[in-house]
Amino acid sequence: MKPKLIRITTVPISLDKLIEGQLAFMKSYYKVLAVSSSGETLTQVAKKEGVRVVPIEMSRAITPFKDIKAVWQLYRLFRKEQPFIVHTHTPKAGIVGMLAAKLANVPIRLHTVAGMPLLEATGIKRTILNVVEKLTYSCATKIYPNSKGLEQLIIAHNFTKTCKLKVLANGSSNGINTSHFNPQLYTNTQKEALKQQLGIAANDVVFIFVGRLVGDKGINELVQAFKELTVNSEQFAMCSEQLTANSQQPTTKLLLVGSLETELDPLLPETLHEIITNKNIISVGYQQDVRPYFAISKVLVFPSYREGFPNVVLQAGAMGLPSIVSNINGCNEIISEGENGWMIPAKKSIAIKTAMERVLLDSKLYTKAAGNARRMVQDRFEQQVVWDAILEEYRLLEEFVRET
Repeated sequence: MKPKLIRITTVPISLDKLIEGQLAFMKSYYKVLAVSSSGETLTQVAKKEGVRVVPIEMSRAITPFKDIKAVWQLYRLFRKEQPFIVHTHTPKAGIVGMLAAKLANVPIRLHTVAGMPLLEATGIKRTILNVVEKLTYSCATKIYPNSKGLEQLIIAHNFTKTCKLKVLANGSSNGINTSHFNPQLYTNTQKEALKQQLGIAANDVVFIFVGRLVGDKGINELVQAFKELTVNSEQFAMCSEQLTANSQQPTTKLLLVGSLETELDPLLPETLHEIITNKNIISVGYQQDVRPYFAISKVLVFPSYREGFPNVVLQAGAMGLPSIVSNINGCNEIISEGENGWMIPAKKSIAIKTAMERVLLDSKLYTKAAGNARRMVQDRFEQQVVWDAILEEYRLLEEFVRET
């Protein structure tokens, strides 16, 4: 009989995107149950991955009473289902899931760290989040930082014993399916149709951001940098397709793919105003499939303040895009300076602007990085390698528990 595996995230979009395909893969080896907050997306995950789902409400904010209720509901679920493994992702799912699993005596309790929001917190909030992080790790049997940088941060902050930590494969929570994220899937006709739909001229140079449109993703700085970007269109014509005598001179466009979050981390009013009023900024909201938008773009700009191991940088690379990224955990393990992209200091709009100008004005710089982008992702972060590493870890832990 297959042992039971329960995977938990705070919100269902994380099941759908953060570990997409992984539940279906694990179904061949385990009875898989997915748990997250309720919603249409959770129902879609059940159909897409072919697994059972159970809705349990979890809040991403600090909500003690709701969190205690979630712990109690998860405890009851674990006592009923008797899982051999509980594996959590995202901070809130981590604390409520690991605590409930510990109380229910689940044999193997695993938590993946894909980012640390507490790094941007201060004062009493930072103190509370530090305590929560330590409690999460103390209840888990193993902790998986999804980047080497995160592992070092956890050690530096003394959140847990070093022996509990392990980075699987080369990092990442899910790797990248480079057959799915493949620029060859999109024809020139398809790309031109999408450009026309969005009001992008054939020769325009498109910088793209994919992710939540929030402060700690660096959107305020990105929009400010783009507002100040002043490069003569004739100077960066080399970044576009060959111009004809009658063709329109190219301009730069900023394509924002992602949803606003007005509660937890809203953008500055002046940023929102610029997004709405600047005709060269195109915001398309959340998109179920981001590949077509990568396909019409030249460079990913990802100026995040903090990351674990950002999937979007892997996705962009697999689609043949070089990236401008903050020199932070995860990003600096995917991007090699000048080889497949460029690193800049976080929270510096002038650094973003300078990097964008440099890309526009130096064709050799761009061509080299674009030529390396897909190959470097394929070589290090192919999805099946990550899945196999997680499965092997499950098997090793199972064997250890059964022998003891």
